[in-house]
Amino acid sequence: MLKKRIIPCLDVRDGRVVKGIKFKEIKDIASPTEMAKYYSEAGADELVFYDITASYENRNLFTDVVKAVADQIAIPFCVGGGVRSLEDFDRLLKSGADKVSVNSSAIENPTLISQASRKYGSQCVVVSIDAKKVGSKYVVFTKGGRNNTGLDALLWAEEAVELGAGEIVINSIDEDGMKSGYDLDLLEALSTLSVPIIASGGAGQMKDFLDSAQYSEGLLAASVFHNKSIIIKDLKEYLNENGVKVRL
Repeated sequence: MLKKRIIPCLDVRDGRVVKGIKFKEIKDIASPTEMAKYYSEAGADELVFYDITASYENRNLFTDVVKAVADQIAIPFCVGGGVRSLEDFDRLLKSGADKVSVNSSAIENPTLISQASRKYGSQCVVVSIDAKKVGSKYVVFTKGGRNNTGLDALLWAEEAVELGAGEIVINSIDEDGMKSGYDLDLLEALSTLSVPIIASGGAGQMKDFLDSAQYSEGLLAASVFHNKSIIIKDLKEYLNENGVKVRL
């Protein structure tokens, strides 16, 4: 059995780490380089960096910040936000990213997934899906949760994998920042996919990570790590004691 990955997420706006609730009420937290170094030394298995307004503002991601963060860490690093072309993939990978995450642009141009997978390998291609429950189904939202695409999140995840995505990050907009637990129904529905699923949105206590581990290979969170209400070392020991394999 693969060991579960603990993944802090840095949502970055204007070069600063921020955090909100349901993609709103955004508040400044800290410097991305300082936080990246802290997490690398604190036992995180991987780091995710999202430029949360790049797509909405139709601009490229800040590669200078990516380079600065990459210089501070010794763990895998996934970067997303404003990635629209193979040239963007190339630029980010050369700036120090190990993986590149696409969201809005992959929906607008699904062939970007297959093109990037062929050129760089599926292990470099992560498709991030922001999903919200609308009626009885989960729907994909883009542009930082501003745009309802009408796409069924489960069907889009399946298509992304078929196109060559090596990993799916599924973020529940309903649970984002709420600290009431991951959306287990959503995770269970995606758990049959043939690639790793990274759970995102809703972690508030250690048990939330334990509950999610049955459906996902990676456990992503922001607030509880940023405010140190959960320490990664303590979380890993808790998961290990409860039968979840992690890197100690």
